[in-house]
Amino acid sequence: MKILNRTCFLSVLTALFACLAILPAQAGILTSETSMSVCRRVAPMLEMELSELGVELGNPIFIRIFKESHELELWVQQDEEYKLFKTYEICNLSGELGPKTREGDGQSPEGFYSVSERQLNPNSHYHLSFDLGFPNTYDKLHGSTGSALMIHGDCISVGCFAMTDSRIEEIYTLAQEALRNGQQFFRVHIFPFRMTETNMKKHKRSKWLGFWQNLKEGYDYFEQTKTPPQINVKGKKYVCEPDYTETARNQRKINKIYN
Repeated sequence: MKILNRTCFLSVLTALFACLAILPAQAGILTSETSMSVCRRVAPMLEMELSELGVELGNPIFIRIFKESHELELWVQQDEEYKLFKTYEICNLSGELGPKTREGDGQSPEGFYSVSERQLNPNSHYHLSFDLGFPNTYDKLHGSTGSALMIHGDCISVGCFAMTDSRIEEIYTLAQEALRNGQQFFRVHIFPFRMTETNMKKHKRSKWLGFWQNLKEGYDYFEQTKTPPQINVKGKKYVCEPDYTETARNQRKINKIYN
């Protein structure tokens, strides 16, 4: 019991240090009183929950969203693969199944996006938020317009993915600490639904079927490898390729230079 308590205590200290430490390589990450207060409060609990999964706070993350079921999956990297940490219920999202095509259509996006440190917003009007980077290269090539598409708190949405404040606090802290620990960006893959053969047949008459078949390539890649693919755009289509970015283990090795 003493060993267990000591382990938990060390996990709490590590999590609190992560909230306070600003490494030189990541000193540019924006913080606020809100984000720092949230991190100090939420990080110890996350550290203990992550340890049960065999991963650490600060490891690279990956997010998948399924609009039809209002689910947000948060995956954390362990060595070469990612493990599912939690599936969060999306509190509110707007529009119908299908991609966002124009500013003001009320649609939430579908596709492959990435979030770097500059997209974090600790001073958000919606508690905490990060911008998804819509429109991406694919969207622009197809003439899609829009801006400020986010994952945020406050449970209010017009084209965004709104979470409860308690859920965005966990998601934001995991994202912030992954970026501070060396992850250059994390991927957010947004699907209309889980892209099983059954669901594809169910929606086979949709005008978006061709687009969804393209998205399914990225969905299948991750299902098979448990690593998110590198996404490129060729011939106005998404193309999935192996991702050769640093592993969680290598990221932590790099950060030791600054400790």
